Order: sequence, then structure tokens, then C-alpha cells
Amino acid sequence: MLTVQLDDLAHHKNSVIGHSPWKTISQEMIQAFADATGDHQWIHLDVERARRESPWKSTVAHGFLTASLIPLLNQQVINVQGKSASINYGLNKLRFPAAVKAGAQIRSKMELLDVTRVDEQRTLATYRTTLEIRGGEKPACVAEHLAMYVRS
Repeated sequence: MLTVQLDDLAHHKNSVIGHSPWKTISQEMIQAFADATGDHQWIHLDVERARRESPWKSTVAHGFLTASLIPLLNQQVINVQGKSASINYGLNKLRFPAAVKAGAQIRSKMELLDVTRVDEQRTLATYRTTLEIRGGEKPACVAEHLAMYVRS
């Protein structure tokens, strides 16, 4: 994990910050996300039908479940100090190149693209986040994650 002061973050621009530990995406996580969002498509929940009929031969995680893990995984890669809060400001260029099968493991690869001081209190960092699938040829998710840091 990289620990860096907010004022020094720009020194890491255009570089790979690092990788998070692997996280398993369980069927229970997929079920909980379906219940929270109301998205109960069979490709996510019906294990037997998915085994028979889906192109993945398995249930798969919702794309937005995968994307929702970006902040959790990224905070295991970088520790920005000198801030009182980190705010998810948004995502640019969000894509889901490959499905995440139930039981698969994903991790975050973070690259710092830009750092902009918005005002005296806030700094906006843009990270290219690639969620890799263990053993997969394509990533599960690629996005520019915008994190707004509020100075302490």
C-alpha cells in the first residue's frame, strides 16, 4: 500500500499506484446485491439455469456490484493522508469487458491520471481503476474513478 500526503499526491501522476488484495465474489454477495437493487435476473441468481443456459455456465455478478467495490478495493491500495474525508465524486468511461462468475476473485489495479486542486479545501484525483479477474484474459471493469479529498 502506498501512503502519501495529499500535497504530494501529484508526484505519482501517470504511474501505477499498485494492486489490491484479491476479493472473492460469492453467490451470497450477488444475492444481497440483487435484493438491495431489485435486479433479480436469473443470470445472477438461478444457479442451475445459469449452468444450463447462460454463456458463462455460471451465475455472474451484476456489473454495478463489481463497480461498487471500486472504493473498497482502492482504499486497500492507497492511503492519502492530510485529508478529513474522501468522497466518491463519480466515474468516467465505465465499462464491463468481462463477466465475473460467482466464486471468482477480483482485484483493483490503480493508476493515478490527474490531480486537480479545486479550492483551498478540496482536491480532485482521477484514477484509472482496472478490476482484474484472477486467471481472466479481460478485466471485469475499467473506469476512471474520481475521488474528492477534503483537507483536514
